[in-house]
Amino acid sequence: MSNVSGASSGSSSGRSGGRVFGVPRICHCGVQIMELVSKSSNNPYRRYYRCGYAVSKKLSNDNHTFKWVDEAYLDEIEALKMKNASLAAKLETVTMERNEFERIVFENVQMKLEKEIFERVEEALVESSSTMKKMMVVVVVLCMVMVGFSKLFG
Repeated sequence: MSNVSGASSGSSSGRSGGRVFGVPRICHCGVQIMELVSKSSNNPYRRYYRCGYAVSKKLSNDNHTFKWVDEAYLDEIEALKMKNASLAAKLETVTMERNEFERIVFENVQMKLEKEIFERVEEALVESSSTMKKMMVVVVVLCMVMVGFSKLFG
């Protein structure tokens, strides 16, 4: 086979026995794929992929891999679009999980701080209460001393 692509100017799926998605690497027969340039009048200078075995034996209209380069690239672009959409969905999920995790951590930290503040306020109230009791005892004792002095001198 010369580097002629044949009469086909359309899809490349008919020749390979099954549609090859994306850029083909190896033919179903196990031979490496070659990139060639069409010299046909229907597709002049159009690049295509072809099985190396079919090229070496100059086979045409066989079941070895054939695919137009532009179609292969379009397949690859579509695959990347799907992968990009999948990654965007995963990113959205991870972002939502992260936000939920941050909310839980914030609530836990907030509860610990509130508990610590409550304990400190309670300690301060107990301390001020005992100080008040001591002051009341001192005031009562002083009042009794004053009453005692006023009766004695009075």
